[in-house]
Amino acid sequence: MSNTNDDIVDTLNDLIATSRDGELGFTACAERVQSSELRRLFTQRAAECKQAIEELAPYVVQYGGEPDSSGTTSGSLHRGWVALRGSLAGYTDQAMLDECERGEDAALARYRAALREGTLPEPLRALVARQQLGVQANHDQIKRLRDSVRANG
Repeated sequence: MSNTNDDIVDTLNDLIATSRDGELGFTACAERVQSSELRRLFTQRAAECKQAIEELAPYVVQYGGEPDSSGTTSGSLHRGWVALRGSLAGYTDQAMLDECERGEDAALARYRAALREGTLPEPLRALVARQQLGVQANHDQIKRLRDSVRANG
């Protein structure tokens, strides 16, 4: 595998791991929130993260790699923090929204870094840019909901 292919595979696997973190994190939050609206939203977000993985994985194979099958270390720590904080805070919707926003901040940073690196060829760059727009929209929606719950709570 050439250095360029290694870089592409590494970048894509980082995004796959990030998306897996999102899928697992949103699923964990969906299981803990009180609001059925938030449960639906988090379940939908988990499905979107899974779809992102499914879109990226074939490119990892195309460039000679094996798709990541786990999440990131920081994502694992974050999910542990979600569980710990939830147990301490009684799994409030506010606490889950706070953790989801933190997770979306991390995902957004990883997508931005992947696009900034410049190792991705077209049309792969376009795919990652499209996924990043989705992450940004998710982040903004979670932030609005968190602010709304905070203001009304």
